[in-house]
Order: sequence, then C-alpha cells, then structure tokens
Amino acid sequence: MAEVTADFEDPISSRSRIIAAAVRLTCADGWSKVTMGRLAGEAGVSRQTVYNAVGSRENLAEAMVLTESAKFVFTIVEGFENHPDDLLSAIHAAVENTLVLAEGNALLRAVVSATHGADTELLPLLTTHSEPLLGTLMVVVQDRVDRYEIDLEPEQITAIIDMVVRSALSHVMQPTATPRKTADSITWFVARILGRAGELTGSRA
Repeated sequence: MAEVTADFEDPISSRSRIIAAAVRLTCADGWSKVTMGRLAGEAGVSRQTVYNAVGSRENLAEAMVLTESAKFVFTIVEGFENHPDDLLSAIHAAVENTLVLAEGNALLRAVVSATHGADTELLPLLTTHSEPLLGTLMVVVQDRVDRYEIDLEPEQITAIIDMVVRSALSHVMQPTATPRKTADSITWFVARILGRAGELTGSRA
C-alpha cells in the first residue's frame, strides 16, 4: 500500500475547499474580483491545484452554481419524503422550502441583485443558460412524482412538472410574494389541474 505523504492533496477535498472559497469571495467582493491567485490563497492551496481542481474560470462559475443548486435538490427531495402519501402537501413543502432557502442563500442573492456591479457573468447560469440546472430539477421532481398515483397520461404529468419547476425557479430569481403565498398559489394551480382543489385546507386553500 502506497504511503500518503504530508504534502498529499486530496483532489476531492481540494475542489470542495476551492469552490467554497470562491463562493465566499463572490459574496464578499463580487465575481469580478475572484482571481485564481486570490482563490488559491483563500482556499489554502497552490494556484496549480486550483487549475487542476476546477479548470478555467468559466468551469469554476458552473461548479459554484451547481454546488449551490445541490442544496435546493436536497430541499425538494425532503419536501416529498416528508409527505409520501399526499402529493399536494409534498409539492407545497418542496416549493415553500426551496423559496425559503433561496431567500437566505448569499450567493444567489449576490448574483441576482448584482450588488457588486459586475456579477452578470454568473446570471446566465441561472437564467438563459440554465438548462443543466433545469434538467436536474426536472429529473428529481419527476422521480418523486412517479411514486404517487395520478390519473393522467405520462406526458401530461411531465407538462405539469415542467410548469411547477419553471414557476418555482422564476420566483427564486424574482420573488413576488412570501414563500408560503407562492407555494399556496402553485399548489392550488396543480390541484385545479388534477381536479383536487377541494382537498386544499388552511394556507393551501
């Protein structure tokens, strides 16, 4: 078995530290101020390690967004797992919890508001070039929804999921109401389509 030397750098650990450092720097000073040299210092690694771990600056931007997106995926999954027998409650929980998480996500708020004036380079990764993110969310939600009995054709269910995911993402980017109110509205719309509006109670009615 090969001996691990003191200067060995675990590539997975290094990549995680580098991405976390990039998020901190972006939130503090803006994406335009994130250089590979400064990032290396913040993460406590060499510049070569930064390039080896994340590649180009564009690759780093994508890695940051996808890493933050994973938090939203876990939140969505949790919403469905907490309501395995009630699709409407699952959708409501997934949407509301996602929007609450978005409110407190420093990187997302920094990108959307462009508080440092030059962060628009990251914005397309969440909007016009968001296909990887959208595709991931669609797969996750489809997998969960398939566990419920729904009296619709598969393509109709997919269309509803697409509407829910896109609507939730638009509110992540530009909120127009509280997370609870938005979740109420989206859940009501799904309930109407499924002919189950009568099942809504309390804040979901």
